[in-house]
Amino acid sequence: MSYLNAIEDMNRQTDLYKKKISKLKRFAKDIIYENGALCDYIVQLQEKLLIRIQERRFLMKKLYQHKASAEAECQPQAHTPKHNLGVSPPHNTGDTAKKHAAKKKLTDGNEPAKSNSKPKKTSTPKAKKIVQPIILDMTGRPVFPIVLGGLTIHSLGEVVSDRPDYHSEELIFPVGFCSSRMYGSLKDPEKKCVYTCKILDGGYSPSFEIVADNELEYPLVGESASDCHTLLLHKINLSLGFEVVSTRGRGPEFFGFSHPTILNLIQSSPGTRKCASYKWSRFEVSKTGEPPTEERDAALSYEALQRSIVFAKSHLLTAKKEESQEQLMSNANTTLRDLLMS
Repeated sequence: MSYLNAIEDMNRQTDLYKKKISKLKRFAKDIIYENGALCDYIVQLQEKLLIRIQERRFLMKKLYQHKASAEAECQPQAHTPKHNLGVSPPHNTGDTAKKHAAKKKLTDGNEPAKSNSKPKKTSTPKAKKIVQPIILDMTGRPVFPIVLGGLTIHSLGEVVSDRPDYHSEELIFPVGFCSSRMYGSLKDPEKKCVYTCKILDGGYSPSFEIVADNELEYPLVGESASDCHTLLLHKINLSLGFEVVSTRGRGPEFFGFSHPTILNLIQSSPGTRKCASYKWSRFEVSKTGEPPTEERDAALSYEALQRSIVFAKSHLLTAKKEESQEQLMSNANTTLRDLLMS
């Protein structure tokens, strides 16, 4: 009997475990279905979010275009004097008639009539700078890095408005600005090298720095961006052994903070309105949306630098050949002269 009771207890426990297993299976199946439904719902939300982001970018682009066109239309108009309505001008008396007659004689005589009207000054509006469309996040802020041809912007920095040397009439020098550009190496200008450009806090005035990725311990530092760029171009010419590029610095272009797209972003940064000397620029979003054209200046573009190096080398070879030919001709003339004299 005890054996049969034990078997019955085991059967009851087995049935109980089977019921628990079936409940767990149903629960797991429900969780799997619910998880699949949630995944589908998340995918739908992501698709809607992407659509909203694209619509927002389109509306922001249209807003910039409308703002630029509205600024162009709002030109200052000359004010015309308003006459008082309902008041008739006073009649001329005898004295006033005599005065008018005297003035008429003076104008009809030899003395020329003096006109009090001054020539009006015509103010020519500044040309709008074309801004390339860039990628923005959900809050309307730019997504870094910003790639504009051979220029890459990593950070816009912060505008320093309480120190006058950190901005000029046309440019702003935000502390923490960082960009990079591909250019010829200082050791071998025919090889590519990445240069990182930074604007640092130098106290009363900003400090500009250009660092090559293969010479991190030897940065090019200057009081202005053009000074740093001039040092870079001078070292490029020294490395080649001949002048292949002009050493006139174009620092703002090499750093990139004078690019219309970047200047527009810096101008929109907080603190810009407190810059006393800075004159605000007018921008217009490019309607075509085409990428910026390739830079053709050898002082800014690696490809243009290579073309200048090839041209300079070919020019030097032809010059050496001409010199050797002239030297041979002069030697032949001297030997012939010596033979005739002997």
